[in-house]
Amino acid sequence: MSTPSIITPTPAVAPRAGARQWVALAVLMLPVLLVSVDNTVLSFALPAISQALEPSGTGMLWIIDAYPLVLAGLLVSMGSLGDRIGRRKLLLIGATGFAVVSVGAAFAPTTEWLIAARASLGFFGAMLMPSTLSLLRSIFTDREQRRLAIAVWASGFAAGSALGPIVGGVLIEHFWWGSVFLLAVPVLIPLLVLTPLLVRESRDPNPGPIDVPSILLSLLTMAPIVYGIKSLASDGLSVAGVLAIVIGAVSGWLFVRRQLRRPIPMLDMRLFRRASFSGAVLINLLSVVSLVGYLFFVSQHLQLVLGLSPIDAGLVLIPGLATMIVAGLVVVPIARRVRAAIVVPVALLISAVGYLVVALSGGDAQAGVLILSFVLLGLGIGAAETVSNELILTSAPAEKAGAASAVSETAYELGAVLGTATLGTILTASYRSAVVLPDGLTSAQAHAAGETLGGATTVAGQLPGDLGEQLLASARAAFDSGVALTAGIGVGLMVAAAALAVFSLRKIGR
Repeated sequence: MSTPSIITPTPAVAPRAGARQWVALAVLMLPVLLVSVDNTVLSFALPAISQALEPSGTGMLWIIDAYPLVLAGLLVSMGSLGDRIGRRKLLLIGATGFAVVSVGAAFAPTTEWLIAARASLGFFGAMLMPSTLSLLRSIFTDREQRRLAIAVWASGFAAGSALGPIVGGVLIEHFWWGSVFLLAVPVLIPLLVLTPLLVRESRDPNPGPIDVPSILLSLLTMAPIVYGIKSLASDGLSVAGVLAIVIGAVSGWLFVRRQLRRPIPMLDMRLFRRASFSGAVLINLLSVVSLVGYLFFVSQHLQLVLGLSPIDAGLVLIPGLATMIVAGLVVVPIARRVRAAIVVPVALLISAVGYLVVALSGGDAQAGVLILSFVLLGLGIGAAETVSNELILTSAPAEKAGAASAVSETAYELGAVLGTATLGTILTASYRSAVVLPDGLTSAQAHAAGETLGGATTVAGQLPGDLGEQLLASARAAFDSGVALTAGIGVGLMVAAAALAVFSLRKIGR
C-alpha cells in the first residue's frame, strides 16, 4: 500500500510588474512633479510678483502659503474620497481642475486674485497626490518593486520641490511671472490622455459613508494652526495668534476622537500607535520644513543679494537637485541590508551639516557655499524620505492605501506650509527689525522697502545713486542676518528629526 503524499501549500507570490506598469509609473509621476514644483516654483518669481502686484510682506507669504495650506487641509479627505469613488477617477478630476485654474492664476491682476487662485489650485491638487501614491500600491504588488517605485515617487516629489525654483528661473528669464502657472497645462494633458489607457481603477471594496463633520474638522485643524504660527512668528505674542492655535488644537482633538469612535473612520488613527508609522510621518514633516524654508531664503539671496539672473540662480541648485534624486534611488539597495534606524538618522544628520555650512557663513554665503550646502541637504533628505515613505505605505492595509498615502502627503504639504510660515516668517520678521531706511523716502516707498528685500530692491531702483545704494546695502545686510538665524534653526530641525528616527524606528528590521 502506497504512502499518501503530503502536499505543502506553496506561498502565494505577488506577480511582478512588467513594462506597462513601469510606463504607468512614469505617467503618474507627472502630477507628483507638478504639485511639488508648485510648492516652490514661485520662489524665483517673488521679485517679479513684488514689482507687478506690489503685495505687502504678509500678502507675499499668503501667496505662497494659500496653495499648500488648502492642499494639506484636504489631503486626508480627498484620500478617503478616492478610496470610495475610485483613485483613478479622482486623479482625472483633479488634473482637469488644476489645469483650468492654472490658466486663471497666470493672468491674476491683483494680489487677492492670485491668493484665491493658489487656494483653488490647492483644492484640485489635493485630489492628485493621494491618488498617485495609493495607485502605486495596487500597480506594484511585489514588495521589492514597490519599494523601488516608491523611491522614484519620493525622489520625484522631493526633487520637484527643488526643481521649482530652477523652472521658475528659466521661465522668469524669458517670460512674465504668470508663465510659472501655465506650466501645468502641457504637463497634465499627457496625464489625462494616458492614464485611462495604462492605469486600472482602484478603490476600497467596502468604503464607509462620506463623513462631512470629519472633513470640516480636518480643515479647522490645519488652517487655524498655520495662521497662528504665522501670526506669532511675525507679530509676536498676540491674542489672535494664540486663539487660532487653540482652535486648531481643539478641532484636532475632536477629529481624532471622532475617528476613534466611528466603526469606519475617515482616517484610522490607530495607525499612529505604530511608532514606525508616526515617526516616519514626523520625519517627512520636519524634512520638508527644512527643504522649503531653505529654498525660500536661498532663491532670494541668489537673485537679490548676489545679483544673479533667475536662470543663473536656478543653475546653482542643479547639483543639489541631482543629488536628491540619486540619493533617493541609491538608498533602496542600502535599505535592504541596513536597518532604517541607522539609514534615516545618518541621512538627516548629513542634511543638518548642509544647514550648518550656511549658518557658519554668517549669512554672507557665496554661490559655491550654497551649492555645497544644498548638495548635503539634498543627499540627506532624498535618502530619508524614500525610506520613510515606504514605511508609511506598507503599514496600512491595501484597501486603505488612499487614506494612508494622504497622511504621507499631508506631512509633505504641512511641511511646505510650516517651512514658509515658520522659517520664512522668522526671516521676514528679522529683516523688518534690522533694515535701516534712509531719509527722503515717501510713505509708500518706506512701507515697501521695510516689508521685503524685493520691495527694497524695487525702491532702490527709483532713488538717486547714493541713496539707492545706501538702502540696498542696508536691506541686504538685514536679510543676510536673518538667513544666518534661519539656517541655525534648520540645523536644529534636522538634528531633532534624526533623534526622532533613532527612537521611533529602532524596532524596524530591514
